[in-house]
Amino acid sequence: MRFQDRRQAGRALAERLRALRDEGALPDPVVLALPRGGVAVAREVARELGAPLDVLVVRKIGAPFHEEYGIGAIAGDDEPLYDERALRRLGLTEAALAPVVARERAELRRREERYRQGRPAPEVRGRTVIVVDDGLATGSTARAALRALRRRGPGRLVLAVPVGAPEAAELMRAEADEVVCLYRPAAFQAVGLWYDDFEQLTDGDVLDALHGGRPVHHQGK
Repeated sequence: MRFQDRRQAGRALAERLRALRDEGALPDPVVLALPRGGVAVAREVARELGAPLDVLVVRKIGAPFHEEYGIGAIAGDDEPLYDERALRRLGLTEAALAPVVARERAELRRREERYRQGRPAPEVRGRTVIVVDDGLATGSTARAALRALRRRGPGRLVLAVPVGAPEAAELMRAEADEVVCLYRPAAFQAVGLWYDDFEQLTDGDVLDALHGGRPVHHQGK
């Protein structure tokens, strides 16, 4: 299974979630996207469910020699959440990663200010919170997001992604009340491999989606 783009993946994911909603499994939902890529997927989900859409900014902590390889993540003002096995395997310490964390926290705050523009974070207590991303690789960012949200008292916490690494999707079952992952390829490798169009989104694309503007970057084809 491959997806044409994030919009098509979002529609497929929305169809699965609509079935759950119709079964009564998603009462009073709010959709929170992990930007940037998750926003284009989440917009389709929110539209189908008639639910409000917002973002939860989480930043991956990458290995110093390979930034795309996530070994941890941060959400809000929370302490970094590390993959301890990855740290041991790579011979890294939390102290050595302090400069990376400082840089990512600064970018997290910049994005929060840009995307939220003075709006308060949505109230999630007692609601069904559906966390959406465009894929699940190591699970670091999803885990940080879910744990940050759990402390805010949602009634039900759902992680929804079009595609994910089987091991990561299984691990997320300990963090979310339900994990919806449409496709779990054994030879996963990277999220982008499962999309024909995986062009990176911009801050402007995120704002357009949040404010109901024009179609998200390359999503209107």
